[in-house]
Amino acid sequence: METILIVDDERNTLKMLSQGLQLRGYNALTAASGETALAQCAKTNVDLVLLDIRMENGMDGVQTLVKLRQQHPALNVVMMSAHRDIEIAVKTMELGARRYISKPISIDKILASVEPFLAISRLSQENEVLKSKIGPEDEMVGQSPAILNLRSQIRRVAKSGLTVLITGENGSGKQLVADAIHRQSPRAKKPYIPLNCAAMPDELIENELFGHERGAYTGAEDRRHGRFELANGGTLFLDEIGDMSLRAQAKVLRVLESGEVERLGSHQIRKVDVRLLAATNKELLQEIEEKRFRLDLYYRLNVVPIVVPPLRERLEDIPLLVKYFAARLQLNMGTAAAKVIDPAAYAVLQDYDWPGNIRELKNIVERLMIMVNRDIVLPADVAEVLALSPTQHRHSQLQREETAVQAETYRPDTPLSTMVDEAEAQCIQTALAENDWNIRKTAEVLEVERSNLYKKMKKYNIERPNADEVFRQSQGVD
Repeated sequence: METILIVDDERNTLKMLSQGLQLRGYNALTAASGETALAQCAKTNVDLVLLDIRMENGMDGVQTLVKLRQQHPALNVVMMSAHRDIEIAVKTMELGARRYISKPISIDKILASVEPFLAISRLSQENEVLKSKIGPEDEMVGQSPAILNLRSQIRRVAKSGLTVLITGENGSGKQLVADAIHRQSPRAKKPYIPLNCAAMPDELIENELFGHERGAYTGAEDRRHGRFELANGGTLFLDEIGDMSLRAQAKVLRVLESGEVERLGSHQIRKVDVRLLAATNKELLQEIEEKRFRLDLYYRLNVVPIVVPPLRERLEDIPLLVKYFAARLQLNMGTAAAKVIDPAAYAVLQDYDWPGNIRELKNIVERLMIMVNRDIVLPADVAEVLALSPTQHRHSQLQREETAVQAETYRPDTPLSTMVDEAEAQCIQTALAENDWNIRKTAEVLEVERSNLYKKMKKYNIERPNADEVFRQSQGVD
């Protein structure tokens, strides 16, 4: 049951609103002055405050709003007034009020105004309950040297307040790192606002980041706070920032440099205090070279770099991860007990490269827990499920192709590792040439992550030829 505090110096208004809200299933508290309201919020968990602007006893509504926002930055406050004063309404919104409604007020009108903010509070509370069941320390599972080093980096950087750039392959746990940094930082009790840039169309990402004023564009019927404003005092996590448009990158850079944001359709500058965390699976230096990412923004983001290790570099963590994912599935499904994993089955899991990293392992474990029709999971079960994995299929196909290349380039007087490296280098060189040295397209053709392709190119000293060399190659000229 959500708690709504009504603050008004008119006794009849307090009585009417509190009774109406209680009949609708809310816990309604009342305060006849701003001072009483502050005292109530200090001792009671309040989800939303309905605050009258004009009060004659003690502080008025604007002064009370300022104090409430200072003491409870995340508290939802909706202003009420019998006077249609646009200037004061705008001022209260700038000070952090969620909405402004005019008297006389019906219960239906109030609920229509406050329900969106109460829904956000409910989701936030549910999220905290789920986190408490899982346990914050359990979200980053493992005891390998790689994961212990990662935890150590997180502890050191969390308290610094510096901007962090988190890199790593898809599914390796970059978001968990960002979550842990915020949770261990001095801003832990302040807002934590994530945004996946890859899931956001270019035309919408600026609106999400900076918000808009009413009438800023067709369909903008209400004022909307952007993610920077929502994260004020806390942390903003921009996931997959390598997919952000150059235009949005320029605006993010300006916020990092000035600490100021400007909503779409507005010329008013608003100061924000936000710690920025960013993550990407792309090689940003290569993106910069190909004019898809700004060098100045890269330097602003890369104050503290953290590289999340892929699962293949921490295979010793697989038993702990399997047990964790099995237990979490059991908790979510409400089953009596998780299946037992045969120790030999772990060896099968550890004999795989895991191109999909932690995310792929989680999917495999859940499939085993559901599909295996006995209380123990055997090595044969793991092998069968892995054989159905698209990434395992691609991995096996690449192994077969690599074996075929080895057979064609076999030399009795040469170590196998050398022959394999030479064959792999030749394949990569040929694929790059056939795709006009387009890294993205070549990675797709070879069915590998671009980050892996870059590493292979560096290992074999494969460099992009200059324009004259490319022309001569295309004409068949040596």
